[in-house]
Amino acid sequence: MPNILSGTGISGYVERYKVMLVYIISLAYILLNAYMIYKDIYYTLAIPVLLVLLYFYFTRLDWILFLIAFTTPIAVNMVQYELGAGISIPTEPLLFGVFLIFVLKLFYKNDFDGKIWTHPVSIIVLVSLIWMFITSLTSQIPLVSFKFLLARLWFVIPFYFLAILLFRKTSNIRVFIWLYSIPLMGVIFYTIAHHSTFGFEEEAGHWVMEPFYNDHTAYGAVLALFLPVFVGFTFSKVYGKTTRFFAFMILVILLVALYLSFCRAAWISIVATLMVYFVILFRIKFKWIVLITGGLLIFFFLFQQQIWDVLERNKQGTSGDFTEHVQSITNISTDDSNLERINRWQSAFRMFSERPVLGFGPGTYQFEYAPFQLSKEKTLISTNAGDRGNAHSEFIGPLSEEGLPGMLIMLTLIIMVVVYGIKIHKQAKTPETRLISLTVLLGLITYFLHGTLNNFLDTDKASVPVWAFIAMLVALDMYQNKTEEQSSVGS
Repeated sequence: MPNILSGTGISGYVERYKVMLVYIISLAYILLNAYMIYKDIYYTLAIPVLLVLLYFYFTRLDWILFLIAFTTPIAVNMVQYELGAGISIPTEPLLFGVFLIFVLKLFYKNDFDGKIWTHPVSIIVLVSLIWMFITSLTSQIPLVSFKFLLARLWFVIPFYFLAILLFRKTSNIRVFIWLYSIPLMGVIFYTIAHHSTFGFEEEAGHWVMEPFYNDHTAYGAVLALFLPVFVGFTFSKVYGKTTRFFAFMILVILLVALYLSFCRAAWISIVATLMVYFVILFRIKFKWIVLITGGLLIFFFLFQQQIWDVLERNKQGTSGDFTEHVQSITNISTDDSNLERINRWQSAFRMFSERPVLGFGPGTYQFEYAPFQLSKEKTLISTNAGDRGNAHSEFIGPLSEEGLPGMLIMLTLIIMVVVYGIKIHKQAKTPETRLISLTVLLGLITYFLHGTLNNFLDTDKASVPVWAFIAMLVALDMYQNKTEEQSSVGS
């Protein structure tokens, strides 16, 4: 008979108790599930998955970030009409979980790398969040603004602040890019197959990517964002033949998808980014860029009436023909899409005139712009209620919602990202760092240029990769000269 007072006896009973507890819990869960299924309730089937996720939230947060990256392209927006809100499943609940864990660790463990807070890009990000909080307090609709601020926090904290730690290891940058791109290929195949049933018509190309993307502009923005990265992966000698082959396959798919998206803003952003690439490649001095830009602005203001007259004579509408579709970009006389965008911008400027410093509050544009529309500027797709989306600009939107400081903060953030991206590329100590810094920067530039015509940073589809790309540049800037590679995200 074993001595129950001895260590061996106690440990034996403990082990038997643990096994028995597992059996009891398992049996209870089976019985509970059987009862719930009998009642046509299936939520309890998700309990084991939730427990596994909870375990990884506390032990391997880096894996959770990778999981979010993988699920973002295939996430579906579920609209809750009773609450007047929508949530992207499964991405946003996972992001909110990361946000909560980060806050808990910050208060109870506080082992976050303090240098991240003081990086110039991080300071601008923090200033933007603080100003968003202030303008939420003075908002026309505080509930909407604080919900908008909360959503921004659960994008920025996981995929900027925590992602900087994740991307201390350059290999994690590659993992993120591939994990996001592989399911994106699935979305592209679905979209092309769906589009083919409509004969690849231009009009159908606006919505065939649903339910994964709400329209072709958001879809095109993400395609353009990743295009420079896979151009770099394909044509650089940094990686082996196998990697370059698969990168080439993805590059071809991205190009086909971008063409079939009929997203003119994405096409413009790619062409403009190519010009930026040549500026970087040939090391054109900053003073020449300023002089050329200044000259173009002076030319525009001197001949603006003549320029508008030429634009107004363009009657070419959107078309399935590539050349005609490109020509429609400058149609500001009959193209409803272009005219509605101008209507939204004019409304935003009038909102800014009324509240120039604090704005109407983050996220409130879509609820407030209706009275600021003029009858002569409305289009066939305008509504009197003004209930069809945002200001169609990452710069003009903040101007109306957060005042002049909001727009200036956004512009400062973009300038800082571009400056540091170029600096990292020039000072890179390894070919891979040089390649990643350049291609990620060019990808971001496509989005920033696209952001003059559309805004998607309030959605997971764009926010996750955009903030992650910014985090990659900051991580390369902070840690590329360090020998320490161990990520502390999962600790």
